[in-house]
Amino acid sequence: MKFIKSLYLNHLLFWVFAGIVTVFVFGFFFPFFLAVGKALFWLFVLWFAVDLLMLYNAPQKAILANRQVPERLSNGDENAIKLYVLNNYKFQVFVRIIDEIPFQFQVRDFEINEIVDSGKEKTFLYKLKPNERGEYHFGALNIYVSSFFRLASRKFVFDRNAYVPVYPSFIQMRKYEIMAISNRLTEVGVKKIRRIANNNEFEQIKNYTKGDDFRTINWKATARRNQLMVNQFQDEKSQQVYSLIDMGRNMKMPFEGMSLLDYAINASLVISNIAMLKHDKAGFLTYSNKIHSLLPAERSKKQVMNIMELLYKQQTNYKEPDFELVYSIIHRKIKHRSLLILYTNFEGISSMRKQLKYLSKLAKNHVLIVVFFDNTEINKLLNQTTATLEQVYIKTIAEKFRYEKRLIVKELQQHGIHSILTEPQNLSINTINKYLELKARGLF
Repeated sequence: MKFIKSLYLNHLLFWVFAGIVTVFVFGFFFPFFLAVGKALFWLFVLWFAVDLLMLYNAPQKAILANRQVPERLSNGDENAIKLYVLNNYKFQVFVRIIDEIPFQFQVRDFEINEIVDSGKEKTFLYKLKPNERGEYHFGALNIYVSSFFRLASRKFVFDRNAYVPVYPSFIQMRKYEIMAISNRLTEVGVKKIRRIANNNEFEQIKNYTKGDDFRTINWKATARRNQLMVNQFQDEKSQQVYSLIDMGRNMKMPFEGMSLLDYAINASLVISNIAMLKHDKAGFLTYSNKIHSLLPAERSKKQVMNIMELLYKQQTNYKEPDFELVYSIIHRKIKHRSLLILYTNFEGISSMRKQLKYLSKLAKNHVLIVVFFDNTEINKLLNQTTATLEQVYIKTIAEKFRYEKRLIVKELQQHGIHSILTEPQNLSINTINKYLELKARGLF
């Protein structure tokens, strides 16, 4: 029974068999072809028997394979998956690999065809880019092995039921972290901002690295060590930075395969890590018509992991956000003046004005940044040429929507509220720039 379940017939077998049948058909008209057909048939039977003998006259572990998946995948990034195949046959084999990829990727034609030499192990690499957080289930790793006769394949099955969590983009977080440590954030579009407030204190003397400010060179230490040394400073007092993420229906809007919610979560993870590198404390609050979660601001080694654990299962409940509730919770729970980065999505001026009362109250006790998104589809409409009256109407309406977005920025500014109007792909960069700007100005 196991033999039947593991046996698969290849396309070549059917082509050869069809050719033999064709010869027999000619044999009805020409007797010579009948004799040829019989000879070819028995040669075919022998060929098939030898092929089966080569495939099955081997131990159960004639082929060994396994899938190496990271402990967790990074949302919105390319994640490398490795497959290892070891050939214990005494001859070279052709392998067809079909990995049962999680259904979220909607990949139905995944297949790798390769040759593996006898006694050799071969590594295969492919990449997956998840577009939503949560748990992903890998099915079986199926290996179909053929000898050089290629008539039949023997199936081997490995690595059943592997579950992998998809976390907010820790790959993006690490990229910005490395650049922040080496003072190379300008390479990815972060502006170099001169600090206005004088609130630094000396921390240590360290070796000069590319990107350090020449004005911080310690010439005495440089002379003693015979290499460039610089003074390193830190902020006198760490501040609290809270990311407030709207889990309502407006944040479910898609952009390039990901929702606005996922862009906001990825950016908030990046800015929280940057804030802790700048000696600030990072905290989180997620909300919609209720408070989903509240993580107090801390600066500890475990805080990044706490944030990722908090965020990776957060999902929208398609409700309208209750900003009155958000204000009430922050007023009761966050006593110290903090930087609040509020991620939401206002599509029109009227929707913002409904919440302006509560946003203004938040801005009285804290430094508030309201982050909302530019509608890229509207921008595409505005860049199109108009040829018909209908297109003129559509473009006029699109212009009205874009104007209202800019109007929201001005009205928030009039009430002492900072804002970021950004396209989703530029969210992390623009948020970091705003954070560094306010920190340099000593506003929190």
